[in-house]
Amino acid sequence: MAKRVLIITYYWPPSAGSGVQRWLKFAKYLPEFGWEPVIFTPENPDFELKDESLEKEISPTLEVLKFPIWEPYGLFRKIKKEQLADTSKVLEKKKKSFTDKAGIWLRANALIPDPRKFWIKPSVEFLTELIEKGQFDAIITTGPPHSLHLIGLILKRKTGIKWIADFRDPWSKWEFLDTLPMMDWVRKKHETFEKEVLSEADSIMTISPTFQKDFENLSGKKIHLLTNGFDMTDLPENWSALKPSANGLEILYTGVIDSIRNPIPFLTALKEVFEKKSEKVNLRFVGKVSENVKSEIESDSWLKEHVILEGYVTHEAIFKFYQNAHLLLLILTDTKNAQGNIPGKLFEYIATRRPIIALGDPDGDSAKILYNSGSGNVYTHKDIQGIRSFMQDFQPKSDFSESSSIENYSRKKLTKQLAKILNENANSVS
Repeated sequence: MAKRVLIITYYWPPSAGSGVQRWLKFAKYLPEFGWEPVIFTPENPDFELKDESLEKEISPTLEVLKFPIWEPYGLFRKIKKEQLADTSKVLEKKKKSFTDKAGIWLRANALIPDPRKFWIKPSVEFLTELIEKGQFDAIITTGPPHSLHLIGLILKRKTGIKWIADFRDPWSKWEFLDTLPMMDWVRKKHETFEKEVLSEADSIMTISPTFQKDFENLSGKKIHLLTNGFDMTDLPENWSALKPSANGLEILYTGVIDSIRNPIPFLTALKEVFEKKSEKVNLRFVGKVSENVKSEIESDSWLKEHVILEGYVTHEAIFKFYQNAHLLLLILTDTKNAQGNIPGKLFEYIATRRPIIALGDPDGDSAKILYNSGSGNVYTHKDIQGIRSFMQDFQPKSDFSESSSIENYSRKKLTKQLAKILNENANSVS
């Protein structure tokens, strides 16, 4: 008889992003290792990016419990009279109105640990009864939003159920908190919540070696490293036979471009190398691009011609862009958490077998994965000369070899590790 694990996650299809795919894939493969996952997620979550193609990956036998949530973003929109007015978008504005500033201050100091805090109490009340009836052998909370870990903390205290906390980002040391006008006592409140979670969870997981070390220093406990990964079933069956575009050099970036992921150094180097060449080159951004970067591109006639903003596409559709690319661009964060930044798409990049050029910390966790797999080169964000030299010497290929070292990052193999952690912690089954 399979054991049952309750996975408490804010992000679930049709939401898009690596946080969604992490637990979507774990849920996909857990039954192969003796665990039946049950998803607990908001019925009416507030997120901007959607990818309805991901819903196709949800097994018809997977139990998904959707529970109502109230979030303050709707109220903020009414005040702002804008379609979308969440904190992340407001923070990127160069000129902020009084309402913007007030909203950011309230986000920082009144919504602790985050705007999803209002889901904690009703979720605990709903789930306590199910847990006390013996429906689950363990629970998992994944954050951010870190308020979900407080659901796990209270459920652990009330029921004694085995609990695993999964950190996809740091908490008190998270770079995002530094962008907020946070009062000292609020910062200490985050630290207190974090210590309670780290102390009382039966197991802690995180996504990168750097974050693993940081959480071990904070908690004095063993922290499990369980990175994100790739699923080979996502790639078309005849992937190895598909060739890139023959219409000039195609460079591809997928994902978000925002205030902490700056492509301008690469754009500068690209222009310097190719502006006076007859060779055709295109750089495609597939995903959300900040208004600041859009303005930079629009203001330069050469960039405007050679940088193509494709906008957001579904995960299912992204593989056509991967197929046509000769080179993949990876822009890592340039912040205090940069060393531990391993974006989920890194593993998918590697799985496509296309060469990768990355901007980030050459000694960071992502750089080590790229170098160990022989997948690419990493340059600091300021190393325009190094980027320029790489681009001058780059020769497009039509055949791409596969590295055997990337197998450790397959979703199935990672799920086997998760099942082992669950087996070590699960309540005994009568």
